[in-house]
Amino acid sequence: MMQFETWKTILVAFVCLAGLAYAAPNLMEKGIGDDLPVGVPGKQISLGLDLQGGSYLLLEVEADVVVQERLEAIVDGARRALREAKIGYVGLGVEQGAAAFTVRETADLERARDIAADLDEDATVTVDGDRVSLSMGEDAIRQIKINAVQQSIEIVRRRVDETGTREPLIQRQGIDRILIQLPGIDDPQRIKELIGQTAKLTFHLVSIGADTNRPPPGARTLPMLEGGNIVIQRRVMVSGENLVDAQPSFDQNSQPVVTIRFDSAGGQRFGRATSENVGKPFAIVLDGKVISAPVIREPILGGSAQISGRFSVQEAQDLALLLRAGALPAPLTVLEERSVGPGLGADSIAAGEIAAVIGLVLVVGFMILSYGLFGIFANIALFVNIVLIMGALSAMQATLTLPGIAGIVLTIGMAVDANVLIFERVRDEIGAGRSPLNALDAGYSRALTTIVDSNLTTLFAAVFLFALGSGPVKGFAVTLGIGIVTSMFTAIMVTRLFVALWARRSRPTSLPI
Repeated sequence: MMQFETWKTILVAFVCLAGLAYAAPNLMEKGIGDDLPVGVPGKQISLGLDLQGGSYLLLEVEADVVVQERLEAIVDGARRALREAKIGYVGLGVEQGAAAFTVRETADLERARDIAADLDEDATVTVDGDRVSLSMGEDAIRQIKINAVQQSIEIVRRRVDETGTREPLIQRQGIDRILIQLPGIDDPQRIKELIGQTAKLTFHLVSIGADTNRPPPGARTLPMLEGGNIVIQRRVMVSGENLVDAQPSFDQNSQPVVTIRFDSAGGQRFGRATSENVGKPFAIVLDGKVISAPVIREPILGGSAQISGRFSVQEAQDLALLLRAGALPAPLTVLEERSVGPGLGADSIAAGEIAAVIGLVLVVGFMILSYGLFGIFANIALFVNIVLIMGALSAMQATLTLPGIAGIVLTIGMAVDANVLIFERVRDEIGAGRSPLNALDAGYSRALTTIVDSNLTTLFAAVFLFALGSGPVKGFAVTLGIGIVTSMFTAIMVTRLFVALWARRSRPTSLPI
């Protein structure tokens, strides 16, 4: 017991000082160190939605729109393929959840069926008389919806990140829902406006002279942003998928515009399309509305273009943000919206502080009354343990939630359990007639296995809670897991260092325990 290796002393001092360095900023003015990178001392603990207030949104992905678009894409593909194969058809379109057409000549039916089978590998082809139908099976529809939700989560995350919101929680809930928690956002209206837009940008040629009430095959009528309707060709010249950048700027008339830049493939397609259609109008379509339909004066080469549409400065900035983040595969519907006021968060923090102080006072009093000087050593280690937990949460920038505070309070109670085991073992050894130093050595050595086993099983539970849980459960698992690791360190290493220093200095003939 008298021998406590130098490297262990250095390790204990280093860990305690590092914990203090990371925990200290939490006692300073709020917001200090926000610009520092994660892992650098100076950052404060990030508070969750339930502690600092914020917004809660539950969104539903209208995944049926994706299925409908998939069927419409099959229709477009069938139109081109049947024309190239010179197969006559009528009634091509989407009806009753399937893309279908009727072959004019029965002799072409087999060829038409083969063409249909190659249009979409997930579609099932059925033939009823001269009518050929392509429908999506339940498994295919389910997979399409899952993919749409996953893609939507990524797009929403990019849009929220662009607004500078810290520690947002964005996760899938069920098959077609997305849960969003935005700590610190009291007014979710702008976030709703940003994530509520699909932001699908496409460029189409305009069908000049077409009747808006009866668009020709391969065309459709869309409303214009400035009023009226216009007929455009369904075929997409270039889409927003080829964008690599979008920035708000001003044109030569000082009007806000959005400057976009395509990738190499998109730039080539855009340059080729504008070169082949000089003198014709083309439509810039955003979310089913034609923003503008300028005439192509000359080929637009170089992969860059401007979108103008009588925007305000804020609208141009938001549109640039949406285009940079990418388009949602389907519209989002707000199912539930709640705002958690900062007052409720402050009440939660105050309640957590009261619980922690009461627990701390009871534990400190119990240890001093039960173990005297050794109880004081355990209490000092307990405070070190709390500092290490705060330091670890700050260093990891883990979000502290109300269940997380519960995990810390629970850890305070568990932190001295290891010392209780050790001290009771030391008492047993003294009762068995060992000398004080031998009793201390035996107490720490024989209790170590029990301490590790009991804490390891709880640590496993915390790891599984973190891996399989979500939201509040994860918050509880984080603080519980960190607390178990730090409490084992303080109980085994810190208190042993204190006892070794005391024993080396006082050379006791009896133990005050």
